[in-house]
Amino acid sequence: MAKINDYYQKKQLMEKLAAELEKLEEDQALKSELEFENKVRALMQEYGKSPKDVFQILAAIDPSLTGTKVDAPVTRAKRPMKTYKNPHTGELVKTRGGNHKTLNDWREKHGKEAVQSWQQD
Repeated sequence: MAKINDYYQKKQLMEKLAAELEKLEEDQALKSELEFENKVRALMQEYGKSPKDVFQILAAIDPSLTGTKVDAPVTRAKRPMKTYKNPHTGELVKTRGGNHKTLNDWREKHGKEAVQSWQQD
């Protein structure tokens, strides 16, 4: 009996959805949107363009569609240049990162805190 109950529930749901669909199809706004969609698809087919092509054209006209500016690539800011001077040898090291071979050698020999104190402004 469970199957017959399931059948009638789904049949009622289908009838309800069919009624909602009929109501939507009578709506002028929906008819207008569907007509616009059909015309756009026809133009795309006529000119051999894909939806991606159309989107790229529209994004060039209105960059806000993509969420980022078209001509401005997103890049990270550069790290500041740091200069370290070894007081024992007078040697200078300029680096943007902390993983520099010479700095690592100095850290092994003199200690991390000592090398950090050699940083110049």
